[in-house]
Amino acid sequence: MANVAIPYHVDAALERGLEGRGIARQDALSLMEEAPLAALVQAAGAVRDRFKGNSVSYSRKVFIPLTHLCRDYCGYCTFRANPQGGVPAYMTPDEVLTVADAGRRAGCKEALFSLGDQPERAFPEAKEFLRTLGFDTTLEYLAAMSELVLVKTGLLPHSNPGLMGEKDLCRLRETNVSVGIMLESASPRLGRPGGAHWRAPDKVPSLRLRTIENAGQLSMAFTTGILIGIGETLEERVDALLAIRSAHEKYGHVQEVIVQPFRVKLDIRMALAPEPSNEDLLRTIAVARLILGGKMNLQSPPNLLSQDYPDLLTAGINDWGGVSPVTKDFINPEAAWPQISSLVERTAKAGFVLRERLAIYPEFSSRPEFVSERLQPYVLKLQGGDGYARGEGEPC
Repeated sequence: MANVAIPYHVDAALERGLEGRGIARQDALSLMEEAPLAALVQAAGAVRDRFKGNSVSYSRKVFIPLTHLCRDYCGYCTFRANPQGGVPAYMTPDEVLTVADAGRRAGCKEALFSLGDQPERAFPEAKEFLRTLGFDTTLEYLAAMSELVLVKTGLLPHSNPGLMGEKDLCRLRETNVSVGIMLESASPRLGRPGGAHWRAPDKVPSLRLRTIENAGQLSMAFTTGILIGIGETLEERVDALLAIRSAHEKYGHVQEVIVQPFRVKLDIRMALAPEPSNEDLLRTIAVARLILGGKMNLQSPPNLLSQDYPDLLTAGINDWGGVSPVTKDFINPEAAWPQISSLVERTAKAGFVLRERLAIYPEFSSRPEFVSERLQPYVLKLQGGDGYARGEGEPC
């Protein structure tokens, strides 16, 4: 690194990034396009170390794919499905409870609900299933299933259902300790014919940002992030991160930001698209850390980098996200979760201590405006004195 000449404006951008307070758009673009990777990740890692110490967190979760039906046809997705004869449109309440209880027995504390966007607006089969159970919308059914899991198992629900209006968020606030939606990209261009978000009306960036801001107005701990390698430019990538930062500056509710790489699958429209390189991923994570500052929790899924996942730590992340000992990653089914014992070992080898957290981060669970009165007893039962997950034998 000592032999690499760094242009003055890039060096100045790195120095400003080292303050840990976030950087301006032009600095971010300079770093994304011109900074030597070694210098960039060193700066991002230094910011992470100063603000987060040597702790790296994860959430032990069970994955509940409530429905695979979705009205969007994103070019990279294998999770979504159209109705098929003989295949139930949704998981039934009994099925939801069976999966959740298996998670509880395996020591999970988070129930992650994932589902397609507004399938009842596209498929009569979805509308009919909901009608038979007394619901008008998928989001109403999600709220009822979150309630069921919370009361029957004590797991803390976190829902990632796509676009949500204020009424939907208010309903989920009583059963979900946190919610999320991936911004993915701030580029409307990806919705043009042939683009990654073509025929995906729920992926309009302004609509997704509205959901993020609505959650902020309601003081809901929120997860969001970007998906890289789906046809966006580096400039558009920076703009997406800045849009997330802007929403968080208004409401202070974004508890974590995910930088997730596109991964090729055989049965997707983008099967021939190139995946982002490991260097591209590390560069984007490092720039994200410097844009978002030292206080933000930054995550990148370990299962999407296979055996090289400890490399992500060098770029400034401080969280591995949800890892399940029970269920596969239904969004990326080809990518197995690392064993938690291996995650502990490899995190330690990289010089960090792995800490189990809840679906709501300690800095949010300690603030009453982010946890409804109804949810507080459930959180306290699973939470240790420092806000992380309660250890074995730790008194309630």
